[in-house]
Amino acid sequence: MGTLLDTTVFIELERAIAAAREAAVLDEVFSRLASELGDSDEVGISAITASELLHGVHRAAPDRRPRREAFVELVLTAFPPMPFDVLTARTHARLWAALASAGTDVGAHDRVVAATAIAAGWRVGTANVRHFDHIAGLDVVRVSLSGQRSPGERGE
Repeated sequence: MGTLLDTTVFIELERAIAAAREAAVLDEVFSRLASELGDSDEVGISAITASELLHGVHRAAPDRRPRREAFVELVLTAFPPMPFDVLTARTHARLWAALASAGTDVGAHDRVVAATAIAAGWRVGTANVRHFDHIAGLDVVRVSLSGQRSPGERGE
């Protein structure tokens, strides 16, 4: 099984390791992931997570943009995004219809992350479990690479 990490994991991580060197960052990321998920778990991100992280680069203040861009490029190199292919599109459509029918829809990007994970047979690792609580058939695990829990977050 693998774990598809969502954007919240990387936002927490970026804040926690803002001043670290690139090599140290990668070592720390892999060490923290092994601690959170185990040594044998494959880890990836969805294409929409890549987009959200890159959006953050473009929205960053000019003085913060180079550091944020370096961090995001490091993430994209370490965790190549899984594509939104036809299998994921079919999974997404079924998931979206089920959530809408139940009146428990989640955000559009979270649906894409969930569909990508389900289509791959993976779980979602997130710093905000509530984003994915209403998605039937999705295995969700709380991942906090910063070592901190958000207020009101439940552990998995």
